[in-house]
Amino acid sequence: MNRRTALSYVAAGMTASAAQAAMANAAADASSAAVNDAGLSPIRTSGAATLNEAKSASPGSLVHARRASFIERTDGTTLFYRDWGAGKPIVFVASAGLSSGMWAYQMLPLAQAGYRCIAFDRRGHGRSSDPGRGYDFDTLADDLAAVLETLDLRNVTLIGHSMGCGEITRYLTRHGLERVARIALVAPTTPFLLKTTDNPRGVDKAAFETLRAGWLRDYPQWLAANARPFVMPETSDAQIQWVMDMMLQTSLQAVIECNVAVTETDFRDELKRIDRPALIVHGTADQSAPIDLTGRPTAKLLPRGELKVYPEAPHGMFLTHVERLNADLLQFVRT
Repeated sequence: MNRRTALSYVAAGMTASAAQAAMANAAADASSAAVNDAGLSPIRTSGAATLNEAKSASPGSLVHARRASFIERTDGTTLFYRDWGAGKPIVFVASAGLSSGMWAYQMLPLAQAGYRCIAFDRRGHGRSSDPGRGYDFDTLADDLAAVLETLDLRNVTLIGHSMGCGEITRYLTRHGLERVARIALVAPTTPFLLKTTDNPRGVDKAAFETLRAGWLRDYPQWLAANARPFVMPETSDAQIQWVMDMMLQTSLQAVIECNVAVTETDFRDELKRIDRPALIVHGTADQSAPIDLTGRPTAKLLPRGELKVYPEAPHGMFLTHVERLNADLLQFVRT
């Protein structure tokens, strides 16, 4: 895959883990929650697990998950979220094209280790509603803020992958640092992908426009042709198919407009303003977001950034390097 295709590939935000569906179904049931127009004070439906019930689960056992719920935004968009375990909160932000289910391999072990793990579906993704608008980073950051405020989460660790790292960045610069203790950025697309006079190593805008034009002709075929470099050679065809199935559930409008936001948003100045411990994890074989364009400069811009490099790891490291990534994340949230 050449450099142009590789960078376009990350902009698509293809980031999924393969066996999550079964794990998620075993760990969470579906229900709903109503909230007021401000996105506050959720009203849980009957049958939801209580906090005391969640706390009673032993750290080494399968953690009982709260019933799945929804948060309603002021524009009428409903956001589906998963809420597993009890303890200090960790909020996971998915990459473009994928739902909260992508985080199952991280959420379950960290919940078993004594943390409350929450992940939500971006608008137009997964089980959230498809409002046909709001795929800019300001709106997406406001959606993340609604999740934290509705659930009244504090001392939060935010963990993002790919596009989700940009949403975390914009949330912190738009809504402040008060609720957040630390952040972890896994294979980020920050700080800036587009080639400009002051970003000569970026990718030409025309390359991204050509990519999106191809999606409008045959998005499933593009996924099939570009899936393998996202993972490792030993990754099964079944896992890859599961990734593609998840992405095909996402609104094509969301895929296209998120790509525009990812490729054209400059986070260089914003990253400098985030004074929180920050772990950046990136692989040297990431063909979607090459480390020298994304991970390394992101770590340098963050005042308290620490970069961990995984030799030969691809963009989908949350699936291909589960044990190592989970160990690094657990060590980070404990510090």
